Amino acid sequence: MTEAQMSEQGQMSEQGQMSEEMEAEFDTLARWTADVALELGSDFYLPAACRGSGSPATLRWFVDRLRITAADRMLDCGAGVGGPAAFAAREVGVSAVLSEPEQGACDAARRLFGHSVVRAGSDLPFATGSFDVAWSLGVLCTVPDQSRLLAELVRVLTPSGRLGLLVFVAQADPLSEVPSGNTFPTQSGLASLLAEANLVVEQSATTAEFSASSVDWQEQADAVAAEIERRHHDDPAWQTASEQSQIIGRLLSGGELIGTMVVVRPGAAKERGEVAGRRGPTSGPVRPFARSN
Repeated sequence: MTEAQMSEQGQMSEQGQMSEEMEAEFDTLARWTADVALELGSDFYLPAACRGSGSPATLRWFVDRLRITAADRMLDCGAGVGGPAAFAAREVGVSAVLSEPEQGACDAARRLFGHSVVRAGSDLPFATGSFDVAWSLGVLCTVPDQSRLLAELVRVLTPSGRLGLLVFVAQADPLSEVPSGNTFPTQSGLASLLAEANLVVEQSATTAEFSASSVDWQEQADAVAAEIERRHHDDPAWQTASEQSQIIGRLLSGGELIGTMVVVRPGAAKERGEVAGRRGPTSGPVRPFARSN
């Protein structure tokens, strides 16, 4: 991706600001994560930077099912501190472009991995058809207009592009508690969002179906988290981010949320090159949760 293809590099492309809770989790904590990981050493970068975005097993599933190669033009949308993109680079040699709304996370991704990062929200500052493959992991529930984000992801993909999504799907409505700034779709709600975006599901799985991270990986991630807590436990930002994380943890462990992984592709309208915004027929009913091996 050249500079000419990036519109308004380093600028937010979406009006509005995140809540205080979301800023603590995705901006301040991101800065602290980079600070600590850099001090502890390079072995700690990936485990710390992938925390909350997927285990090695789930990330490898996405890399394999999306058929990512070193030659692909890849976008990581809502990339956080850049761990998943660095994982893909290590696995297959792909060099991804990252988009991320929070400045602290953008800075952390550059410091840890040297990523090319554009600060952007749901309005993606890329030309139509810029990418062969994209993923957005754990992001959909954090944006106020989920349809808008999906439409933008479809727009920046080529007609034959592939998209991977990790979505936390609500199994109850209402949930017993909801972390600030999050809206979790139900199973039927996610199916409707994908159909509205004219996205066809090719593969799906849940995070619960995969093995846990290795002992070394988990210990390294925990070491970074523990050092952040030691340094900042009295800081209201750390306390807020910790509470947000604990709520998510309780919802997942209680079965109220399920981490749902889907690989989708644009449907017939995109393949025919129809004008963005015109909706064509889907290729059939969307069934995003039937496991595909």
